[in-house]
Amino acid sequence: MTDITVPTLGESVTEATVGQWLKSAGDAVSKDEVVVELETDKVSVEVSATEDGVLSEIVAAEGETVGIGALLGKVTAGGAASAPAASEDKPAESKDKPSEPAASEAPAASGDSIDVSVPVMGESVTEGTLSTWLKKPGDKVAKDETLVEIETDKVAVEVPSPVDGVLSEVLVAEGETVEIGTLIARISVGASAEAAAPAPAPAKAETSTPAPAQTSSKASGDAPVSPAVRRIAAENNIDPSKIPGSGKDGRATKGDALSYMEKKPMDKPAVGTTSGIPRAVGPREERVKMTRLRQTIARRLKEAQENAAMLTTFNDVDMTNIMAMRTQYKDSFEKRHGVKLGFMSFFVKACVNARQEIPAVNAEIDGTDIIYKNFYDIGVAVGTEKGLVVPVVRDCDALSLAGIEGAISDLGKKARDGALTMADLQGGTFTISNGGVYGSMMSTPILNPPQSGVLGMHRIEQRPMAINGEVKIRPMMYLALSYDHRIVDGKEAVTFLVRVKEALENPERMLLGV
Repeated sequence: MTDITVPTLGESVTEATVGQWLKSAGDAVSKDEVVVELETDKVSVEVSATEDGVLSEIVAAEGETVGIGALLGKVTAGGAASAPAASEDKPAESKDKPSEPAASEAPAASGDSIDVSVPVMGESVTEGTLSTWLKKPGDKVAKDETLVEIETDKVAVEVPSPVDGVLSEVLVAEGETVEIGTLIARISVGASAEAAAPAPAPAKAETSTPAPAQTSSKASGDAPVSPAVRRIAAENNIDPSKIPGSGKDGRATKGDALSYMEKKPMDKPAVGTTSGIPRAVGPREERVKMTRLRQTIARRLKEAQENAAMLTTFNDVDMTNIMAMRTQYKDSFEKRHGVKLGFMSFFVKACVNARQEIPAVNAEIDGTDIIYKNFYDIGVAVGTEKGLVVPVVRDCDALSLAGIEGAISDLGKKARDGALTMADLQGGTFTISNGGVYGSMMSTPILNPPQSGVLGMHRIEQRPMAINGEVKIRPMMYLALSYDHRIVDGKEAVTFLVRVKEALENPERMLLGV
C-alpha cells in the first residue's frame, strides 16, 4: 500500500486546499495518473498516483486545508477496480499479485528502470518548456550529469540524471510544455549502451496530438478543467472551454485563465500585432517564436505600466570625485580583493543610504497594506543573449565595496552562462539598471514589480558646468528614478535622488558615514 501525500508546493507555500478528487475510493488508478487537485493561493497542483493499483481510501475530503506532507489517500497495489473500498479505520491490504509492468516500464536487462520527472522549479513556477535534450536514447549517463534543459518564465533549469546508467527512453519532445512532476524520461540503471534498447524519441511538439486525460471534470468534450480555472471562469461569467490551454494534454492552467481574462475585455492583440490574428509573413521576413523568458519580460513590463502609478524624476551627478578615487585605488583594490573597482558598488551603497532615509522606496503594496522592508537586497539588471534578467545582491547594507563588486561579478557571469537559479532572481527590494554601458544618455526605467523604485544610470559625458561662477568641464551622468506614486510621494522621490547625488559627489562622506 502506498500513501498519497501533499508534495512540496514551492517556496513559502506551507498549505493548500483539496480542490477536487478525480477518482473515487475503489477506482483503479495507473502510475502517474492524476487523482486529486490541490489549490494554493498561487497555483493549482495535480497529485498523481505513484503506482498502479486501486484508490483504497480517501483521507482528506474536498475543501479541507492540508499541510505539506499530509496524508491525502492510499493506493493498494495490484487491486482490481471492482474491489470494494477499504474501511476508513483500517483499509484492507490487497491479496492480489502486483500487476506486471507495461513494456515501456519494464526494467532494463542489466538493472531497474528509474523515472526522470520535472523537478520543482521555484516559487510560483508550475510549468516550463522542454528546450534541449543533451542526451539521446541509448546514451550512457552518469549520476548528476545534465540530461535536459527546461526553460521557464525566469531561468533555464537543468535536470540531472539521478543514477548511473543508460537513457533508455525519452517521453517528451523538445518544444513541449511540461508541468512539475511530469514524467519525461527513463533510465536503465547500470545498463551498458549496447544492452539498452532505446525507445524512439517522441514526435516534435508541433505534430504530436496527445489524448485528453480522463478525469471527471471536463468542459464540453474539451481538455479537463482545473478547479482554479473553473473558479476564474465562474467569477467572470465565461465558458472555461474557450480558454486556450498550454498545460499537459491541452489543459488550461490558472495562468492561461488569467492571461485570457487580461486579453478578453478589450480583445487585446497578440504582442507585435495590431489585431488578435497573427499577420502573414512576407518573403523577406522571418517569424520566430518568442522564448518563454522574452514573453515573461514583455508581460511583466506591461503589467508594471498598467498596475502601478509610475512616474520618473531626473537629476544629474558630477562623477569627478568617484572617478578620481577609482583611478587612484583601482590597481591596489584589485590586487587586494581580486575584483575590479567599478562604479556600480558606489551606486549600490548610495541607494542603500538613501533608502534608509526614505523607506517608502524600499517598500511594496500588498492589497490595502504597505510592507516596509528592513533589508536591502538590490537587483542589478544584466543583459544576456536571451533577454534582460535581474539577479539580486543580498544584504547590500552589510557588504563592503569589494563584497558588492564580487557579488555582481559572480551573478553577471552566471547570467551570461545561463546558470542563474530561481533563488538568484527572487526577493529584490530595489533595482539598478545601467543603460550607460550601451551608450544611453537618458531613459525612463520601468519598475520591477512589486518593487516601488528603480534607478537608471546613463553614460558619462563631458559637459560644461557652472562651478562657483566659472565654467568648468565635468564628467556628468544623468540619473533617473522611476517610482510607484501610490507609495512614494513626489517629495520623497526627489529627496531620494538628491541623497544619491550627494553621496556620489562626496564618496568619502558616504563611506565614512558622516
